Amino acid sequence: MDPQSQLEVLCRGVVDLHQKEELLERLQSGRPLKVKTGFDPTRPDLHLGHTVLMQKMRAFQELGHHVIFLIGDFTAMVGDPTGQNDMRPRLTREEVLAAADTYQEQAFKVLDRDRTEVRYNSEWLSPLSLDKIIELAAKRTVARTLERRDFRERLEQHRDIYLHEFLYPLLQGYDSVALESDVELGGTDQLFNLMVGRDLMQRYGLPPQIVMTTPILEGYDAKLENGQVVGKKMSKSAGNAIGLLEPPTEMFRKLMQIDDAVIWRFFELLSAKSTEEIRALRDSADPLATKSAFAVEMIERFQGADAAASAKNSFFATYLGDGVPDDVPQCDVPGDADGVLLAKALSQAKLCGSNSEARRMLQQGGVEVEGTRITDAFAKLAQGSESLVRVGSKKRRFCRIRVIPT
Repeated sequence: MDPQSQLEVLCRGVVDLHQKEELLERLQSGRPLKVKTGFDPTRPDLHLGHTVLMQKMRAFQELGHHVIFLIGDFTAMVGDPTGQNDMRPRLTREEVLAAADTYQEQAFKVLDRDRTEVRYNSEWLSPLSLDKIIELAAKRTVARTLERRDFRERLEQHRDIYLHEFLYPLLQGYDSVALESDVELGGTDQLFNLMVGRDLMQRYGLPPQIVMTTPILEGYDAKLENGQVVGKKMSKSAGNAIGLLEPPTEMFRKLMQIDDAVIWRFFELLSAKSTEEIRALRDSADPLATKSAFAVEMIERFQGADAAASAKNSFFATYLGDGVPDDVPQCDVPGDADGVLLAKALSQAKLCGSNSEARRMLQQGGVEVEGTRITDAFAKLAQGSESLVRVGSKKRRFCRIRVIPT
């Protein structure tokens, strides 16, 4: 593919690009570009939000460029302060390495394993002597570092900023120096760190890397307000993530919960469907079919066609009919000789967030036990009983609750 056409493909969906002219010039050189993307494995599992960036990496691979999947095993122990109002908890090396193994296996569901170089930044950061760290720190001013929004806000609010947090952007930037990267990819929340890398490369006498950022995907609970998608970014801590290795039925259910107006944002950032195919779905004006098509595509990609078909059949039988999922969890709830209050059992089985929420759900007719609707907020489950319990109507949740002796 000619350089101009490559540029158009690579810039599709990109938010920040520094600098477009430089990228075109390097593409025109005809040599494969060295494309670096760093991941700090702070959690052992990936969600759909992570794959937005990985798909851009895959686009570079398919155009013949060299992609480096950089595991930030050293920087993860420092802790990225991006978006943090307080210091991020520090992780042990064992925790980081365990998460890194899982990261790679999931990442290769998007990336071409044979065309991906995996590196760990402890290779060059661990051996750095104190004089080299001082030399690195001398290449960045405190004033420039405080331009970072989260640092500035914490300073204005008289909240602590620890010295090692100032080191994080420098260490990530030094990764680019060590790898002599042509391009670094990251989410929009990483722009500051990526630009530090670009600046450091010049200070070490290297051609500066091109910086490209991709959008941050919101959680499946996002809404459309005044024409804009509004919501927290997808993350496990926010409780709005869709994990790549979640049970397919759970994954399908969450995908079907995406707001009808927001699903197009997910198509734009994640779907491999063509513009014409997506336009046809828009024209169909059938939100259920649209979200179902997206859910099937995602589950097929990460867990296979059989898993997607089974999850779709289970969803439509369970949530649009009177069926019961095949993978209903079981929960043992302690009770005395008189049993246990149903509301308390619902809370302990995680079907409701609290006893009071469970009582409200009962009074509103949103609870069934063995197919019978229960509206008594003080109803009990008998000692030794095992019951199939359903909570909710549109967003049905099931559990087999067994009452055991205290």
